[in-house]
Amino acid sequence: MNERVKLIRKQLGMTQEQLAQRLGIGKAALSMIETGKAGLSARNRNILVQELNVNPEWIETGRGSMFNAEPDLTAYMHRTDNSLPLQSVPLYSIEGTAGLVPLFADQTQAKPVNFIHIPNLPKCDGALYVRGDSMYPLLKSGDIVLYKQLNDIDDIFWGDMYLLSIDIDGEEYVTVKYIQKSEREGWVKLVSQNPHHADKEIAMSRIRAIALVKASIRMNSIR
Repeated sequence: MNERVKLIRKQLGMTQEQLAQRLGIGKAALSMIETGKAGLSARNRNILVQELNVNPEWIETGRGSMFNAEPDLTAYMHRTDNSLPLQSVPLYSIEGTAGLVPLFADQTQAKPVNFIHIPNLPKCDGALYVRGDSMYPLLKSGDIVLYKQLNDIDDIFWGDMYLLSIDIDGEEYVTVKYIQKSEREGWVKLVSQNPHHADKEIAMSRIRAIALVKASIRMNSIR
């Protein structure tokens, strides 16, 4: 099984650091799994099966296909937007850009970790990995959202999905939420897809950066 974990990573074109981050473990821990010095936990096996769509029989026995299905590249998309035949969208790391605010302030200085080349998508400024499960099942942790930056918060389309940077006690909190009107003047309601996450109202002044989510990508497998 340990060697098959390495084969999965190679097939996905991921580094040890990238797969370790996806599993929520350290790079050294993943290296020990791949070399047979440590076992694959049930938790990490479930992540491989549920989030990376690895065939559970293959990971246990090596029989059958490595993956269950092809990637779903448009889990979410504004279907009414005008699309471009082809565009190259930069994929950024929040950690690498020190947050959404500096990324939006000067995106020309940010170094992408990769580029996404997909036809027939609306015009996008960039892309980021989603963290957390507040928008599940529409978005899963590890999905990619493609966004169009908003320069004026008054341009919000009520009810649409947005990528947000919110100030919480001086710290930046990055999230993806639906934005709805609040009954309180100068406030908005942040709504999750996941029913286990309660709606939350915040003052608009606490929104430090905002972008309209134009599409999402779920990479279930790469054959």
